[in-house]
Amino acid sequence: MISIVVPACNEADNIAELHARLRAVLAPLPDRWELVFIDDGSRDATWARIVALAATDERVRGVRLSRTFGHQNALLAGLAAARGAAVISMDADLQHPPEVVPQLIARWREGNAIVHGVRRDPAFVTPWKKASSRLYYRLFSYLSGVDLQPGAADFRLLDRQVLNEILAFPEEGLFLRGLVHWIGYDTASVEFDCAERFAGRTAYTPRKMLSLAWHGISSFSLVPLRIAILIGLVSSTLAFFGTGYAILGKWLDHDVIPGWASTIVIVSLPFSALFAFLAILAEYVGRVAVEVRGRPRFIVRETTPAAAQDPPLRDAARGRPRDDRGVPRSPS
Repeated sequence: MISIVVPACNEADNIAELHARLRAVLAPLPDRWELVFIDDGSRDATWARIVALAATDERVRGVRLSRTFGHQNALLAGLAAARGAAVISMDADLQHPPEVVPQLIARWREGNAIVHGVRRDPAFVTPWKKASSRLYYRLFSYLSGVDLQPGAADFRLLDRQVLNEILAFPEEGLFLRGLVHWIGYDTASVEFDCAERFAGRTAYTPRKMLSLAWHGISSFSLVPLRIAILIGLVSSTLAFFGTGYAILGKWLDHDVIPGWASTIVIVSLPFSALFAFLAILAEYVGRVAVEVRGRPRFIVRETTPAAAQDPPLRDAARGRPRDDRGVPRSPS
């Protein structure tokens, strides 16, 4: 079986079109398939459309979260609910073309456990968006040590063995785009032309994109902390020499304005570095606090009849570790 996992938040007008196009491209293939929709707290008719579709096509399954938990957690819920030997994730807005799905499956059949969809930016993408995207991928690769290919997206195929490994990670706030590259296995790529959104408006604001970018870096790397430490050491060294210069100036030149050098050096420079360091440190301390709380990564409100809450879905919400066979381990 091939599973298609689609997180959806306020995508009511895209559900039927996505299903129709997937059905058309998957019909010639010999594999059985299922389509798993995750409603991430939609405020429109998204869930009603999913339920209606599931009533007419038994291959459609739906999971509705209790509120908006974010794209990555909704995607994780869909991966946990999927039953296929290969699982393909894609967005609901049809910017990930369904016609590329057979190419992902073909590369999987060649022996690749992970097949990435790599986006080719169309003409309607602004130069600023292209430049900022490339800069982020380079920065992430440098800081994390994980080679994240420019244009990488959450349009990918995962073999069941790879998926079981990912579901075994108990940490909160998984950054799946980086984690899939980090985990290893034989990998291939399929380039695709990013299409325009079929209907509706994107909810991915610049603020959310920046939040996801920082989340990815801070969850994968301690380099920002080490950079802060380096800045602190450099600023402290400069402040030390500046203080020495101020003292010598006081002794050797009686015309020096009293306190000017020491005030600037001792107060401004170290404190600016200190506050930058504390801001970065606070982010990591906050992550530790979230992990210690152990709250579920998502909460399922209801499902379509064919997607009743099975143990894998509940275990993924709680971040319960699994063994090599994908079986949940008993808590110690």
